[in-house]
Amino acid sequence: MQQPPSTASSAKFHCDVLVVGGGPAGSTISALLGARGRDVVMLEKAHHPRFHIGESLLPANAALFDKLGVRDEVERIGMPKWGVEFVSPDHPAPAFVEFADAWDKSMPYAWQVRRAELDEILFRNAAKQGARALEGHRVRDVAFDADGATVQVECDDGARQTWRTRFLVDASGRDTLLANHFKCKQKSPKHNSSALYGHFTGAKRLEGKLEGNITIFWFAHGWFWFIPLADGTTSVGAVCWPYYLKSRNGRPMPEFFKDSIASCKGLAERLEGAELIDDLVHATGNYSYASSLSGGDRFLMLGDAYAFIDPVFSSGVYLAMQGGFDAVDVVETALDRPANAAAARVRYDKRLRHGPREFSWFIYRVTNPTMREFFMHPQNPMRVKEALLSLLAGDIFGTTPIWRSIRIMKAMYYLVSIGNLGRTVRAWQRRRINIRDAEVPAS
Repeated sequence: MQQPPSTASSAKFHCDVLVVGGGPAGSTISALLGARGRDVVMLEKAHHPRFHIGESLLPANAALFDKLGVRDEVERIGMPKWGVEFVSPDHPAPAFVEFADAWDKSMPYAWQVRRAELDEILFRNAAKQGARALEGHRVRDVAFDADGATVQVECDDGARQTWRTRFLVDASGRDTLLANHFKCKQKSPKHNSSALYGHFTGAKRLEGKLEGNITIFWFAHGWFWFIPLADGTTSVGAVCWPYYLKSRNGRPMPEFFKDSIASCKGLAERLEGAELIDDLVHATGNYSYASSLSGGDRFLMLGDAYAFIDPVFSSGVYLAMQGGFDAVDVVETALDRPANAAAARVRYDKRLRHGPREFSWFIYRVTNPTMREFFMHPQNPMRVKEALLSLLAGDIFGTTPIWRSIRIMKAMYYLVSIGNLGRTVRAWQRRRINIRDAEVPAS
């Protein structure tokens, strides 16, 4: 392939659309635009397969995989996930919910996947659909002008390139290229979590059909995920308040992680005799954020490049991919009908904000004792359980009429909270202390 010139002096465009990032968001929009005959270039800083966390998918992902033509490949690498198990230290028995009990019965399961494998499937598919998918290309700087964008790129070998594009899509994930460029990235004032995670062999799983279910374990400092993968390993992570990670005080991260697991009886029993692979534990801190800007005349943001919220409901990959589908209209309108581009961006911005907003209401309350009771003892008056399961399945952008029941469930939450006012006040006072900022040590 002919490489672009090394200086920015030329006004020639090297592509119609340049996509920064080759994860689920970038690969989705690149595949869709490539299939429509657009000249699209996708630049990924790493080389696939590469490690990434976020291994639990939602049933709503299935329709997107179908549209991209990759469902069979995902089935091949995935562990079927039919539902969720909730385990609370304040309840004598776990609770189980299944996606088949959601409002729309046509999305009964999803998958647990190794993201290295899933992301490579999506990346290679974008190339098959006509995108120029380049690995080992890290974007260092961006400048916009009246006609498009000039993008400075550093390759693995140290070579520098300059790309000119008519439209730029930021799918850079937590690098948040454009949010940093425009200084519009905002940490969530309501949610300040940190995470540490690793992979185990020999973990005890549920039996039969339930083997692939994700389990959520609450513990004193937050919650754990337990995600069984098809190759026999299990992903385990703790999402906790930043002050808790800071309490590590220089102890080795694997030791701190194992002690945290030991403090959660149900999880410790599942991991009795299991081995932490390579004694490797990752940590990340204070990661909940959103951009106040989603797009402009010659650019837009997708997926984690726009916002990231707590992973308790596994919404990241789905919101990233759905954003890729929604963004196609914005890009093509900007390129072909620029007079209509502003209206297209308004529609896109509304949908982009919808997902994080709806999930966040529950995420901010997931450690509250009232919400915990709702998950541990799910009831279905006025179809509120079906509506909640639909939301957990990712069925929030279609025509499934869940929103009246969701509003009823929120009203029930507030009424129960008021009825247990002392408990509610203590919980929110504790949360206000818990979300205080704290520097999190690196892994």
